[in-house]
Amino acid sequence: MSMFTIFGVSGSAISAQSQRLNVVASNLANVDAVAGPDAEPYKARQVVFQTTLMGAESAAGVAVREVTESDAPARRVLDPAHPLADEQGYVTHSNVNAVEEMVNMISASRSYQNNVEVMNTAKSLLLKTLQMGQ
Repeated sequence: MSMFTIFGVSGSAISAQSQRLNVVASNLANVDAVAGPDAEPYKARQVVFQTTLMGAESAAGVAVREVTESDAPARRVLDPAHPLADEQGYVTHSNVNAVEEMVNMISASRSYQNNVEVMNTAKSLLLKTLQMGQ
């Protein structure tokens, strides 16, 4: 594997984790959302990754295969005074779990940071290699 392939592999991971962070941000923004006029509450979304080959070499990167919606049931909260309450007095909220999303955010952020560090290390090694030739 050439040193330049490392940039492609880490770059693909950075891109995938960036999309994961965007999905987590969307989920967190809708953690307390209630069902709208269509009576459908916001559903948490999760990013599904897949391995992708990077060029002619046997290096593998990562890509986002799809963004799926969670099948977890929506939260129902008893609040008869709420304008969107159903006939039993329950309000349907999104199925987003704030704690899980915070864990996802920390994981994605650390993975992003680690891949930036890999790219910086590879850059440093390439520069030192070039300096040896002078």
